[in-house]
Formats: sequence, structure tokens, C-alpha cells
Amino acid sequence: MADTSPLGITFGSLGALGPGAVTTIAEQAQDLGYRSFWTVEATGTDAMTLLGAVSHAAPKLDLGTGIIPIQLRTPTLTAMSAATLQSLSPDVDIWLGVGVSAPGILSQHGQPVATKPIGMMREYVALLRECFAGGSVTFEGDYFQVKRFRLGVRLGERKPKIVMAALNPQMLKLAGEIADGVLLNYLPVSHVEPSIAQIRKGGNAKIFAYIHACVGDIERSANSARKDLFNYAMADGYAKMFSQAGFASEIEELRAKYAEKDRDGALAAVSEKMIQAIDFIGSASEVTRFVKSYIDAGIEHPVLMPMPWGEDRQAVTADTMAAAIAATR
Repeated sequence: MADTSPLGITFGSLGALGPGAVTTIAEQAQDLGYRSFWTVEATGTDAMTLLGAVSHAAPKLDLGTGIIPIQLRTPTLTAMSAATLQSLSPDVDIWLGVGVSAPGILSQHGQPVATKPIGMMREYVALLRECFAGGSVTFEGDYFQVKRFRLGVRLGERKPKIVMAALNPQMLKLAGEIADGVLLNYLPVSHVEPSIAQIRKGGNAKIFAYIHACVGDIERSANSARKDLFNYAMADGYAKMFSQAGFASEIEELRAKYAEKDRDGALAAVSEKMIQAIDFIGSASEVTRFVKSYIDAGIEHPVLMPMPWGEDRQAVTADTMAAAIAATR
């Protein structure tokens, strides 16, 4: 039976395996029938270096960043990197995912938080498009200024496509308006349709989503999931989205406990219901159904984020990859 939906995979959750594992994961993904390979950029690996390695190990896979923080790379440098990757991989799509990074990441890089992220993102995307057009670019904005920049890499008809990471209504609408795609993350399937509705107010951007899953045992891995969700719940943007998605009581208790310096209590506030809605843990067949539920809800290009929770991280990752691809058959 032909694929009903393309499926991607991200290396973003697999940092514990080390950069050297990226080619093995990419080869496995290509052999299983995955269509795209993504990675993140925060305080670990450089996204473009990893994707360059993937392009040689698994040349059939589209390549995506999810995300590159716009506060850490200038638009011109990002355009140069993406154009280089596209030139080296002329037969696949480059999905250039950009987003406004969280305060915790920015502080580690010594960068300030964006006070007006909507305006900053609008300028960044506009400048990327001008760079990819190939002409001389002079740009005077509130956040970025460029004088007579010209991209030295000559691109053909296939150019990098711009994907925006978005969580909340204003950014979702902007993504629909100005981007080729939008990348959703950490959202339960129940929040997919409302998010898509906001995107469609802006336009027809392709809908991507990271789907977090692990073939494993909930009792053994619940604490890992709680730590993962806690870290994101401490970021205001994610906390707001989690609350809108039906987990306001968990977020309120988590933050209250953390304010009291009760980290254990904060972790305990993450309910099993919240875990299974966002960081799903279950059998292979249950993971297959979980991934399929996002496709049914309207995600056009789901991207598996395999959570490697278990004694053998590589085996858990392989099992989760095999279970997820079954949802596209």
C-alpha cells in the first residue's frame, strides 16, 4: 500500500547518542521509508554540520532544521548555510526551520530575549527571502540591517523553504501568512485542529509537527517524561500553550511548587494524562496509533521525535522508529 503521509524524524531528542550516531539513524530512517531528517540547534550540536553528514549518508531524505534560533544566527549567515546545504543536496527539499528561542537558551549564549518577537520574525523571514532571490540585498529594519549583501551560492529553481516554529495564536497566524511551513511542537493531538485554524487565518503553510513517542513502559519511563515536560513548562510560551491545550491545572501547580523550591513537587504535578497526551509511552502498536492520530487530525508531515527512554537507548529508538512508520502505511 502506498504511503498515506510522509514521515520525518528528528535527531533533536537523541543527543545522548552523540553526534556520531546521526548517520546511523539517518540510514535506518531512509531504509524504513522516512522522508525527512531534522535536527535542532540550542547548546549542543550545530544543525547544519549534522545535516551535511546526513546528506551523504542518506541522500534521499529531505533535510530540516527545527529549529534554528533567530537570535543566534544572522539572517545572512542562515541563508548562506541553507543555500550551501541545498547546493550540496540539489535533489531534496531543505526545510529551513527558524524560531524565537526560549530565554534559558538565549541566556547561555549571552543574547537578550526578543521584546517584540512577531516583528523580529517578520523581518527575519523577509530578509531570508530576499537573500534566496539572488540579487543585491539592502535592508533597513528595526532588528536587522544589511547593505549590498549578495548570496554567493547560485541556486536553481529549488530553493530552501522557510518553516516557522510557532506555539501561540499570533505566531501561528504569522506563520500561515509568511512561511512555507509551520512546525508545531509539544502539543497534544486535541490541540492540533485549533492550532491549524489559527495558521489558516494567515495562509496555507504546510503543517509539520513533532510527535513525541517512546516504545517502552510508562511506569519505568514516566519520571523521564516528567523531567522533559517540566523543562518546557518553565518556558512561558510553552506554559501558555500547555494551559490552552487543557493542562492549566498541571502548569499552575508545577509553577507554584517550583516557586516554593519544591522541585520534586513540581515534577509530580505533571500528570500521567499529560505525559500520555504529549510524550507518549506505550507498546509498538500503541505508538503506531498515537502517530496516526496526528495524521488524522490534519498534520500533513509528521516528524517523529523518538524519546530514547530505556536501558538500551539505541534499541528503544529503533523500535520507536519502526512503530511510527507503520502509521503511514
